[in-house]
Amino acid sequence: MTSVFDLAPETPVVPVVVIEDAADAVPLARALVAGGLPLIEVTLRTPAALDAVRAIAAEVPDAVVGVGTVVSAAGVAEAVGAGARFLVSPGWTERLLGAMRESGVPFLPGVSTASEVVALLEQGVDAMKFFPAEAAGGVPYLKSLAGPLPRARFCPTGGVSLANARGYLSLPNVGCVGGTWMLPPDALAAHDWARVETLAREAAAVRVPVGG
Repeated sequence: MTSVFDLAPETPVVPVVVIEDAADAVPLARALVAGGLPLIEVTLRTPAALDAVRAIAAEVPDAVVGVGTVVSAAGVAEAVGAGARFLVSPGWTERLLGAMRESGVPFLPGVSTASEVVALLEQGVDAMKFFPAEAAGGVPYLKSLAGPLPRARFCPTGGVSLANARGYLSLPNVGCVGGTWMLPPDALAAHDWARVETLAREAAAVRVPVGG
């Protein structure tokens, strides 16, 4: 199966989006795509989330929309039914992992400990979400995992910002990072999509040169 990291391999940052009004989904997604962030994670934290995913999937063809905060088999089915092209969970269980495998779309199960990483590697899963990244040890922790567990690749999310994103992306076991800093609440409330696009472009520029 294709990895989430292969869906938009040149994209270093995945916006983690909380949408309160589904009517905002399309202009928000267009702003993110225009700014160079086509991989968009819409979280299942609001009643509008699935309608937002449907709208983005139907009207923003350049977006690769996924669903985050997936915590149940039912959530997996609803997300895929709405058009999600990838799934993200804050953690995982055997049942949830099985449902994500059977969904047919790439997924990132969440981990925060070495034991959880080893358990997923035993099951043939090497693409993972590291959450909550900063609270769970941040860059030093992931750096320490790279030696004994080199097959695991991560998308750190939780406390990641413009200030520390480059540090994560410099690690050999990090494929991308997830964050919300390009989506300030005041810009969303004002429907200031131009500002979102500008911040997205700034985030998309956070790449680590090859060899450095």
